[in-house]
Amino acid sequence: MFDFWQGTETLPLYGFIIRALIVYLYIFLIVKVLGQRSMSSIDALDFIFAVVIGDVLGEPLVDGELPMAGPVVAAAIISGLHLMLSIIALRTPRFRRIIEDEPIIIMRHGQILKEQLRKAKITVDELLMGLRQAGATDLNEVDYAILEMNGAISVIKKSQYDALTPNDMGQHPEDKGYQSVLIEDGRIVHANVKKVGNLNWLREKLAEYGVTQQDVFLMTIDETQSIYLSRK
Repeated sequence: MFDFWQGTETLPLYGFIIRALIVYLYIFLIVKVLGQRSMSSIDALDFIFAVVIGDVLGEPLVDGELPMAGPVVAAAIISGLHLMLSIIALRTPRFRRIIEDEPIIIMRHGQILKEQLRKAKITVDELLMGLRQAGATDLNEVDYAILEMNGAISVIKKSQYDALTPNDMGQHPEDKGYQSVLIEDGRIVHANVKKVGNLNWLREKLAEYGVTQQDVFLMTIDETQSIYLSRK
């Protein structure tokens, strides 16, 4: 009955399906416990952890003879070690500098630093691509360019090329704040609706736009009560 857990030479197909579900849910639980982190901010420690966990938990998915207990326990120990090292890195700057790369300045006062490019192993074409992705299409506008820890290039433009802001014009518009989803694909997000009103209030807003709940693909509201609505 528990062949999927203990392993057998003739593990049936449903056993592999159960193992796949267990591994998926287990990894999902590990990620939730360790905390959320975007893919763009993964450092060396996270990369090593992902590779090792994938290797440890991947073996039972292709070899039916292997029991599940060993890989599951090993993954738990590795996750605990990773969590401990992450906490140490968070609280100890010296240790954090060991596992995380320092940002590298690759342009200073508009001049490309060739030695820094070689150190970062970045070609001119890669530099230009990174600058374009950062919104700097004209090199004459760039004051500083920095290679960040996640591999992205950030740009500080010269002051005369900064975009004009309402503050520069003596205006002080109200902050829009965070947008909350009220309706998504025709479904009401009740928790968010309660923060700004009630269902009657929502129906009144929909009536103002001449739509029903089922007609709406996305409806959001920000902290200034500004509403965005997109029909299906």
